[in-house]
Amino acid sequence: MCRDWLAGLRLNLRPAYSRVFATAEKTMSHWNMLTLVGKDRPGIVASLTTALFEAGCNLGEASMIRLGNCFTVMMMVDSGRDAAGLRQLLAPVVAELQLVLHVDAIDAELHQRPLPDVCIVVHGADRAGIVSEVTTRAAQAGLNILDLESDVAGSDDKPIYILQIQGVAGQGLEAIAAALAPLQAEGVKVDVRPVDTLIG
Repeated sequence: MCRDWLAGLRLNLRPAYSRVFATAEKTMSHWNMLTLVGKDRPGIVASLTTALFEAGCNLGEASMIRLGNCFTVMMMVDSGRDAAGLRQLLAPVVAELQLVLHVDAIDAELHQRPLPDVCIVVHGADRAGIVSEVTTRAAQAGLNILDLESDVAGSDDKPIYILQIQGVAGQGLEAIAAALAPLQAEGVKVDVRPVDTLIG
């Protein structure tokens, strides 16, 4: 529900974003994608964003999540600096928090994220190859993945793998459902459903 609300909000705000940032984007020439990984602890986001803010950086889209005992960050940053300059700027924070930093120059293309129209939920006994098999079959049926999350539930002796994917069904939901149907015979439960975007 939270993601549906957020998708609707993005849809409503997209025209406004385009007007407000159109002039600014023309002058921004040093967009970089920052990827950081480190052991989870309080203050990672605060320390990173404060350092960037105090240096006059502009933040674009970002994704931050805990995976296992690690916290992962991906954020688009325009700073007027190249990759080396950003590494130097964040070096004190990276050292203090024991993070691994990777910087890539990118074209910003802000506010152009496509909205998902399909959600796929897969769960079954944990085994090697589930993600590969599901995503390969779905890709062949025209799926463009926008977001993928996975987790292992159940118990140590009977683990259950849970996979949730949101994306754009280029050939329709029926094609994806048909492509994933054979997995049911292998004891993997698959649910393919449309994403209802809340607007207003």
